[in-house]
Amino acid sequence: MMEIGSHRHHTFPGVPLALGSALLFGLTPPLSKLLLTDISPLMLAGLLYLGAGLGLGAYLLIAKTYGKRQEAGLVRKDVPWLLLAILAGGIAGPILLMVGLSRTAAGSASLLLNMESLFTMGIAWVVFRENVDRRLLLGAFAILVGAVLLSWQGEGLSVDTGALLVMGACLAWGIDNNLTRNISAADPIAIACIKGLVAGSVNTAIAFANGAGLPLALYATGGAVLGLFGIGVSLVLFILALRHLGTARTGAYYSLAPFVGAAIAILVLGEPATWRFLLAAALMGFGLWMHLSENHSHVHEHEELEHDHLHVHDEHHHHAHGPDAPAGEPHSHRHRHTPMRHKHPHYPDIHHRHSHSH
Repeated sequence: MMEIGSHRHHTFPGVPLALGSALLFGLTPPLSKLLLTDISPLMLAGLLYLGAGLGLGAYLLIAKTYGKRQEAGLVRKDVPWLLLAILAGGIAGPILLMVGLSRTAAGSASLLLNMESLFTMGIAWVVFRENVDRRLLLGAFAILVGAVLLSWQGEGLSVDTGALLVMGACLAWGIDNNLTRNISAADPIAIACIKGLVAGSVNTAIAFANGAGLPLALYATGGAVLGLFGIGVSLVLFILALRHLGTARTGAYYSLAPFVGAAIAILVLGEPATWRFLLAAALMGFGLWMHLSENHSHVHEHEELEHDHLHVHDEHHHHAHGPDAPAGEPHSHRHRHTPMRHKHPHYPDIHHRHSHSH
């Protein structure tokens, strides 16, 4: 075993990737709200994902033509995880969100999307045993209180139906995020493309079966373009962030998305900034800050591991290359990690999924 002390900052590139993903997705609810005046919720759910799948598919074809793709491909064992992720996050999630958006204010719906990070973190912690410390839990509690403030309606125990549907979408995406973690070493553009094409086709078919008609070309194009960036590119960045941060932390940083959406709803759609809205935003902002200020470091063991993913030769990649190995860096090929012991700030990325003693 050896001790290694020199590492690039542990927040890069995972945190910028997660925040970039959140920024793009945060634009989707308020802009979708505008389109819902001319497109049915089910049809818009289909158009968003078809736009993502077709746009990313076109990119893959161009990249393949010019030999620019270096990512590891999907293998047979990835297929069940991908199909389950599509069912939860590509079909159930967007349908629940679009129907919920049609029944609640875009600003409140945007902030309620913070619930996705809570569901993501909870499933990662309880089901997949990913380490979550007190700082993340305190931040998650602040976000939860803010979400409850937004969803409560009037007196007694009445709860906004639209808000419940949005939270149902968040649960579906929380499940999706944890399933996608298991295939995050593979090509993120291929994953997002397949997800978009399959989910978009299914959602569009459901829309037609429920009597929805084709929208005007202008609105259909708007939905597809919004889907390409707000769903497709956002998902690619999210999967890349999963590699570096793990599921719970990526979901935590993703909490920025609702603030982007809520700000657009107030500035563009003219929705009011009520005291409840502002208090919820403050609580959620505190929760996000708690997540951003985490610093996790301890001596840890790396067990022997063999896998395939895009990488450079850093302190975790000291393997030798055979005659068929790709030239240049970054590159992808199957490689073996030898056991190692060291200490540095890190997240539960694809190389740091070790257990923790409490």
